[in-house]
Amino acid sequence: MGILGAIILIIGILVVILLVLIGLYNSIISLRNRVDNAWSQIDVQLRKRFDLIPNLVETVKGYAAHERETLQNVIEARQLGMSAKSVKDQAQADNMITGTLKSLFAVAENYPNLKADAHFARLMEELQGIESNIAFARQFYNDTVMQFNTRIQTFPGNIFAGMFNFKIREYFLVEETAAREPVKVQFTQQ
Repeated sequence: MGILGAIILIIGILVVILLVLIGLYNSIISLRNRVDNAWSQIDVQLRKRFDLIPNLVETVKGYAAHERETLQNVIEARQLGMSAKSVKDQAQADNMITGTLKSLFAVAENYPNLKADAHFARLMEELQGIESNIAFARQFYNDTVMQFNTRIQTFPGNIFAGMFNFKIREYFLVEETAAREPVKVQFTQQ
């Protein structure tokens, strides 16, 4: 079994190595697709939020017409979010929207009739659900990005990453200041 056995052993080793490499490549592709899917889930929730914001603004307008600046900031933040193209741009827009919505809620606190309005209450409840979904989707996305980035940065995945041009994905981060700053409310007289 000399030469024939050695040839069979070498072929067997090459097949095993090939199967491992195929499995590694497929796992990177699978993780990349999970990252893309996770981002799509965030995008769905953000679109729901973007669709809800005009209804909130219109409802508040009816009660707080002189809060024009706050309402305008919410509308501008929504437009920025809808036009974002990258994860970084979307995260910045999300931070801006979060801040402006906090201001809108602070305005609403000063109008008891608005807080008691059934339509406003329903919109607020819906928005709270969407915000929870966004937080969950963001966490899932960031976990998936971490797995993908780890796979393409560690050996032997880094070899495939270089060969097939896999790039590190960005995390969807919340700015510390936006998440922790207190809401500043200013009332202007007309």
